[in-house]
Amino acid sequence: MMKIARGMKKYGLTPWAMVFVFPTATLMAQLDGVMPSVIVWDTMAPLGNAVDIQDRGKWQAVPADVLTLEIAPTAMSDPAYYGRAYRFKGDTVVENKHLIAAFPTNRGRVVIYSKADLTKKVELVPLQLKGKPANITNCSLLKNTGDETTLEISFSAGDAGGNLNAIFSLGRTGIVVFKPTENMKGVSIVSSIDYGVVPSFIGDDLIFDPRRYPSLEKLYIPCENFLLGLLKGEDCMLVLTWPEGNQELSLSLENDEQKPGLIESVDFRNNGQNLYLALLNAPGIWHKEELKRSYLERDIIVSWKRPFQAKWKTQLREGGIKTTFVFRESKQNIWRGGVGSYTYPVWFDGEAAVYRLGKKIPPKGESIIYFTERKGTPLSVSAPVDIMRESLGREMFEAILDVSGRELRTHHRRGADGIRRACTCGCTEAIEEVFRAGAEVDKRRYVEGAVDDMVYFVARHVERIEEYQDFADDMIEFLESAGKSAGELKPFIDSMAEIAKELREQYTRAREHMKTLGYADQLARKTKALTRDKEPGNLEACLELGKQWRAMGGAQDDVLAQSHRIVRKLFHEAGYRGVDNPQAAEITRQIREMCRECLRNPDGYEIWPNY
Repeated sequence: MMKIARGMKKYGLTPWAMVFVFPTATLMAQLDGVMPSVIVWDTMAPLGNAVDIQDRGKWQAVPADVLTLEIAPTAMSDPAYYGRAYRFKGDTVVENKHLIAAFPTNRGRVVIYSKADLTKKVELVPLQLKGKPANITNCSLLKNTGDETTLEISFSAGDAGGNLNAIFSLGRTGIVVFKPTENMKGVSIVSSIDYGVVPSFIGDDLIFDPRRYPSLEKLYIPCENFLLGLLKGEDCMLVLTWPEGNQELSLSLENDEQKPGLIESVDFRNNGQNLYLALLNAPGIWHKEELKRSYLERDIIVSWKRPFQAKWKTQLREGGIKTTFVFRESKQNIWRGGVGSYTYPVWFDGEAAVYRLGKKIPPKGESIIYFTERKGTPLSVSAPVDIMRESLGREMFEAILDVSGRELRTHHRRGADGIRRACTCGCTEAIEEVFRAGAEVDKRRYVEGAVDDMVYFVARHVERIEEYQDFADDMIEFLESAGKSAGELKPFIDSMAEIAKELREQYTRAREHMKTLGYADQLARKTKALTRDKEPGNLEACLELGKQWRAMGGAQDDVLAQSHRIVRKLFHEAGYRGVDNPQAAEITRQIREMCRECLRNPDGYEIWPNY
């Protein structure tokens, strides 16, 4: 009893207050002096308009699994008191090690602060009440275990037609669960957001810069279960996730002259589904780098340094479209189909970021640096994908992350036992070395193996190119059908069809140079025949066949890379071009799903591993 009394005093209960307790380990640990993971505060008086979360002198903590009763101590074991709810004397505040959520009754919104710097980051308000004077008329404590707290909140405004209810939950992680009930259409997540990011693990992310839409007040963006908000100041990322459903997502743009070029809120019509929210904090957790002309053909070490190890990435223009580049750990030269050889444009020198930009990847516009995935990341640091896994569950997480779809398909017939560079260039170089040494008869089986490797390589390329052409046929047919009844969406659909037709056009232009599998078989027979007898003209004939092999393979390499580029462009542009019309959402969704399926398991000549 003395231990309980000391615990009561610790939590600010009056000397005559009685605590009706169900004896849980969580509660006994609390009363024994161990702080809970989640603390619920009663401010004892309304917070008012100016919320000061640091001034807690008069606040009282609500003990976990406890009903505070102003009764005599002898009633402690009386079951008649079971179910008597805690009644807040002031406003409600919920806190864990990541964030603080306040529920000021006179504001009609939930205000969320980061524990990293105790500054306000986000406000949650029902969509129906956005921009209106409102109140929180009731805040009921449904669950308070010390590890998790659940509240039922009632919002109201004079013309709202009754209360709008939502369930708010916060556990030991940094994830907030917000579930509007049936009469609430959705929730507006109000913040100061510089960029909105729709991550994609197959293809490139969409990065929405509000400054690019000066004539629009709202952007209707793809609703794909995962959204990042890069908050003003470069020290905080807002992570939003939600389960499958018929949700709608839009970004409201700030028109205030005092705050130009910001995303004012994320407006989420949830269709009765949960919304999950988390804040990730660190100095430099994201960064904007202006790409200046002076960066051209120079190694530029910028001022930003990564705050921790992760899979840091950015988008740069390559071949006319935005392409995702993951920062590498050192400077490297690479070869890329359709582009050729160049210095990989971004890497780290220690913790500092370095850019090397040139004619193939010019210094144009801005480079936004951020991360979504772990890579050597400390366990103490959460990545956006960690929030997605924790909130949506492993099955949905794995489907969205699609690790198997990001694996490159192989063009190596014999794996590690074959020619290391199992392409027409690599194999012909290996074969020509044998002929230059005059060893074509002695190494006949080696040459035949290399030839068979080339045939396999070409067959895989042709197979993949045909997949792209099948995709083009299906996409054009879909868009032409949709365009027949599109109404005001027809210009958008026609622009998508024009991009899809580029796949057919570039294939037609290159068909003569790509040749056929029958042509490859002829070259294979001629090359193998040169190993039967050692003749004076073998080397010259081998070199001429090598040119034909490389011309065919090079043409296929280029078509493959360009096909990948065009589908990624379509995937990207579908997400960007339909933002001015909410009616485009379904067409956009179908286009992007078809693109995503086509882009799965690319060849190394299309893109580097793991995008």
